[in-house]
Amino acid sequence: MRSSAAPIGDRGVAIDPFSSPSDGGAHVLLDSLHARAVAAAGDRAAEFALARELARGAGGRSAGAAFDLLATLAAADATLARVVEPHLDAVGILAECPEPVDLDAVAAGGPSTWGVFAAEAPGMRLEARETDGGWLLSGTKPWCSLADELSHALVTAHTPSGRRLFAVAMQQAGVTAHPELWAARGLPTVPSGPVDFDGVPAVAVGAEGWYLRRPGFERGGVGVAACWFGGAVGLARRARAAARLRPDDDIAAMHLGRIGAALLSARSVLAHAARSFDASDHGDPGRDLALLAQLTRSVVRRECELVLRECGHLLGPAPYATESEVAARAADLELYLRQDHAERDEARAGRMLAAAGEDER
Repeated sequence: MRSSAAPIGDRGVAIDPFSSPSDGGAHVLLDSLHARAVAAAGDRAAEFALARELARGAGGRSAGAAFDLLATLAAADATLARVVEPHLDAVGILAECPEPVDLDAVAAGGPSTWGVFAAEAPGMRLEARETDGGWLLSGTKPWCSLADELSHALVTAHTPSGRRLFAVAMQQAGVTAHPELWAARGLPTVPSGPVDFDGVPAVAVGAEGWYLRRPGFERGGVGVAACWFGGAVGLARRARAAARLRPDDDIAAMHLGRIGAALLSARSVLAHAARSFDASDHGDPGRDLALLAQLTRSVVRRECELVLRECGHLLGPAPYATESEVAARAADLELYLRQDHAERDEARAGRMLAAAGEDER
């Protein structure tokens, strides 16, 4: 029997267990997804196939259901989640775009595998130039996960009037990925190096600045936090198993208690964010979703960092040195969390809070 209060669980991960149907049908689906994710993990073709399948049902998926899905995938395997989440994000962005996108021009369709490359970095700049024949991309884009394996990507580029989103085919002349620069021990099979574009044709997705202003932008950012949470749950399950073998060890119990409290905190803010996003989708715009998303990400990142630390203290060095799954889970989550900007994002949240206070006076 499931406990709605227990934030660790065994298989599928429900962000807001109190919103699930009383017959447990949602839990059964998540448990099934978890089993399928475990089976697909490590097989890139199977991972891509699962991503395409899950994307077909994304249109009517609530924020809560989307976060459940992402957390369940990451609890099974963080690398799998890192592969699937951008594909789902890209498909959602294309569906959200208010103007038609000429995907035929970049030979995109049902079999496509998508990434989203929107990061910026010092010394790297991707520019888009409009010609009589359409848009051309030139320059370098940083942090392009799986660029050498994906068929397509949504990328942001600088135009004379601002940043704009484009769809581009990745497996064509003029696109040069650099997976050889990826030296990470976490997420080692998801190389996220830079990509060089040399006059590569692309099609615009939305108007100037639309990508950052679109209603789904904040929800997408919290979806990544749901992956962090799921990754922390996956590691916490190994810590719980160790604590069960030491029922008289008060220190192990203390560490597990801290892990549970951190996961419950993270799950609670994710559930609140999901309900807020869903309420906004149903005509209740009375929420500052940008501030909510920023605070949610910061809380989840902080609590997942605590889980990493407490799991290390509870487990000791042996599992990290001798169990490949534990070592991979910890390294994957550590790197995945660096997708958050930590103190810089907390400072951003503080400025947003101060500005909101001024508006309320």
